[in-house]
Amino acid sequence: MRTFLILVLSFCFAQLAAAQDFPYGQISTDELNMKKYAKDTSAHAVVLREYGKAQIVVANDDNLKIMFEYHVKIKIFDNKGFDEATKMVSLQNNDENSDEVEKVTGTTYFAGSDGSIQKAEFDPKKVYTSRDDKYQSTFKFTLPALVDGCVIEYTYRLVSPIGIHLYEFHPWAFQSDIPKVYSEFEAVIPGHFNYNASLRGFLKLTKNTSSVLTGCFSTHGAASDCSDIIYAMSDIPAFIEEDDMTSPKNYLSELSFDLVEFTNPYTGTVVKETKEWKDIDYLLKSSFAFGGQLKHKDLLKDRILPVYAGKTDDLEKAKAIYAYLQKWYKWNEYIGNGSDGVKKAFESHTGSVGDINMSLIIALNGAGINTEAVLLSTRDNGLLNDLYPAVNKFNYIIAKANIGDKSYLLDATDPLMPFGMLPLKCLNDRGRVFSLDKPSYWIDLNLPQKETSTSMMDLTLQDDGKIKGTITNYSIGYEAYKKRVAIKKFNTTDEYVEDIAGKFPKLKILKSEITNLDSLDKPVVEKYEVEINIYNKMGAGSLTFNPFFLDRMTTNPYKLTERSYPVDRGMPGDYRTTLLMHLPAQYVVDNPPKAVGIALPNNGGRFLTDFQASDDNTFTFSHIIQLNKSIYSSQEYPYLKELYNNIIQSEKAEMVFKKK
Repeated sequence: MRTFLILVLSFCFAQLAAAQDFPYGQISTDELNMKKYAKDTSAHAVVLREYGKAQIVVANDDNLKIMFEYHVKIKIFDNKGFDEATKMVSLQNNDENSDEVEKVTGTTYFAGSDGSIQKAEFDPKKVYTSRDDKYQSTFKFTLPALVDGCVIEYTYRLVSPIGIHLYEFHPWAFQSDIPKVYSEFEAVIPGHFNYNASLRGFLKLTKNTSSVLTGCFSTHGAASDCSDIIYAMSDIPAFIEEDDMTSPKNYLSELSFDLVEFTNPYTGTVVKETKEWKDIDYLLKSSFAFGGQLKHKDLLKDRILPVYAGKTDDLEKAKAIYAYLQKWYKWNEYIGNGSDGVKKAFESHTGSVGDINMSLIIALNGAGINTEAVLLSTRDNGLLNDLYPAVNKFNYIIAKANIGDKSYLLDATDPLMPFGMLPLKCLNDRGRVFSLDKPSYWIDLNLPQKETSTSMMDLTLQDDGKIKGTITNYSIGYEAYKKRVAIKKFNTTDEYVEDIAGKFPKLKILKSEITNLDSLDKPVVEKYEVEINIYNKMGAGSLTFNPFFLDRMTTNPYKLTERSYPVDRGMPGDYRTTLLMHLPAQYVVDNPPKAVGIALPNNGGRFLTDFQASDDNTFTFSHIIQLNKSIYSSQEYPYLKELYNNIIQSEKAEMVFKKK
């Protein structure tokens, strides 16, 4: 689902705009005495007013910079809202320039013992900058004297060299994790620069005006008018994150600006920045980090040839090469969509996503298997905007091996990932396929992979009150991958089994067997012989039993009254539990569970339970959860939420074993 609204910046129908910052230090007794926010009584804090202004200016050092000024006033109701008093600003750096924060002011207002408005001023010396990496730092400050019911106010200025931020003018986030009464942003952009503004999210502007500021920009004899545009929203709800979603930036109401073209004020040269896909294709093919690597398809041929020697089937060749590179490389935790040198990375046995997967593409092509590169944006990086092709929106690369009439998407960075399966982080809408000999095109990343788990329990209640038997768990597809990751965190499988037993004091694992752990294309099978000390006294007239004594769902992952963004699980799922229970001759099931059958609309999934009793004091209980879709719309959300409510209630119910 794409939630972009394009706002055309135009002088043609300019309206008179009158934007200005609100006065600093004007706090009313009503604001100080506010006990809760009427439109969101659960909020721990609320933005009373927020204003930002970004403009391209000629700085004192005669360089062009983007100057962003920010001013906010926030009501804090209780100590759970104190985090709002800490502000962190991300700073971009390069070898020559860096962002700088200046003119920080701040005040905390609170009620005195006599009801008067008291205030504590922020000490501008108490600011801190930490270096995150080579290209990014974080500027941080915290306002003082926080108490329940206080109001905080602060301002700062961020000055950025235009060389760092030219292509993306300063964005503005209308929505955050607390509600806002009013938020306004003003953009002042000289005529030398032409940007497209995109409003992302589900909320609408309550104000959007523009005017022309005549002669506002001048440098080295070049002058232009400016577009002065004002955007505002009122009564903005908090954005609440929940399980099964891609990046919040896909759905938060936020304004962003992408450069279309600019006229260099020093030379008069017009530079067009908005690209077509053919421009992106050429750029990538001619770049050292992409086309410069892929064109050397025989680079690894001598090293890879022995890997698939004797294999005549292309699929078997591809699997062998894939498995070889999975083991050869250690991923250095860096992502990326290109490589600074595949040969160097290969020789060092370590590399980024770009290094490893470009090695895979080169190796497969060298083996005669037609393989293309797929660039994508990971789930936490956000959805791609189809309207404006841009290389910098991609942050990941995978391989697309075309074998016969099928294509296989591959990521060799994880030694536990099966052939033809992608990690969840890559399952994000679509990717763009690039090769050296044809135009690029889109491909759907909604793959047929799914996660499936089946648990089969064969248990006997003995006369001494202990339950003995076997538990066999089958993990299939992506569930098998997750299981392997969980097991490999331990030094041995014995440690993994001990960890399971340690979580359940009444459970004793007498014997265990885990198979197919290293066979990535097969299910992981766990078989346990168990003894459960569940009843101290068998003489009681009745015993309660819950089939989910080892793993019970107690919390609904979907809690919102309404969810404006989709549930994106990445893939379908199928989860089954079957219990075969043998009771002593003197016991029967007094209140067998009722069968449940609930289906989601549009064949979205279902929840089923069933109970079948036999004459020999044996019963079978089955429990099935099927989620047939990767993505559920916001309209389907209430049904999915109710399905999980029913699952929780079902798993909470207990059986009663009663003496005859």
